[in-house]
Amino acid sequence: MAGSERRGVGAADAELFRGRPYVVTPRSPADLETRQARELLGWISAIGAKTIIIPSNEHDRLVAYASHLPQLASTALAALLASKSPESAQVAGPGLIDTTRLALSSYELWRDILLTNQPAIHEALTGYIEKLEEIRGRLESGDLEREFECGAGFAGRIRKR
Repeated sequence: MAGSERRGVGAADAELFRGRPYVVTPRSPADLETRQARELLGWISAIGAKTIIIPSNEHDRLVAYASHLPQLASTALAALLASKSPESAQVAGPGLIDTTRLALSSYELWRDILLTNQPAIHEALTGYIEKLEEIRGRLESGDLEREFECGAGFAGRIRKR
């Protein structure tokens, strides 16, 4: 789980995988005992990645939330601003720049990813939309402290791993 919104040889980064999760989805535990699997696990370690071994269906669910949803959220936000408030670019600060970084990603790369994991992505999008609706409902009452605490806690945890 590593990458960048940039493409091509000029975007190459020798440290790309250092400290990042590298997910392996064997069909059975015995698959990890083969020479080829041990060699792969050695390469994963050599590039500095952290090996995560999970079933393929769990991989699909987790990456829908941890990778595909952020991509789509960033793309949706940037597309919304482009169509509804392009002049907001004049006042864009680091928050908007950070939040829309993934919108720079290539559709050519994402097209097949999004097509092959639709059920899990649908679940993640539904949850995200429900959370946005909940936040919208709490906006009038100003009762958002718990959401901010929950969000900050999660954001802090993923930065410490």
